[in-house]
Amino acid sequence: MDKILNNLGLCAKSRNLISGEELVVESIKKNKVFYIFLANNASDNTKKKINDKAKFYNVLVNMDYSSEELSHAIGLTNRMVVGITNEGFAKILKK
Repeated sequence: MDKILNNLGLCAKSRNLISGEELVVESIKKNKVFYIFLANNASDNTKKKINDKAKFYNVLVNMDYSSEELSHAIGLTNRMVVGITNEGFAKILKK
């Protein structure tokens, strides 16, 4: 597993991330998300919705990983969208 996914796992353990399309969208609107992981195998509708909202609120989106990789990293199943809610972790994950 690569370094970013390992750090994503640490972020999950420290409760500094949220997952799920609706929760991430609501948190983007409240400026509580600093970085987003969007599965590269998400549906076109999900990709458009997340990318449009992230662009409007100036939040970077990473689409390098599949749903399986993201889900495994955070210890959950079938996750398409993960939002980082801690600025420090977001900076680490962006590097």
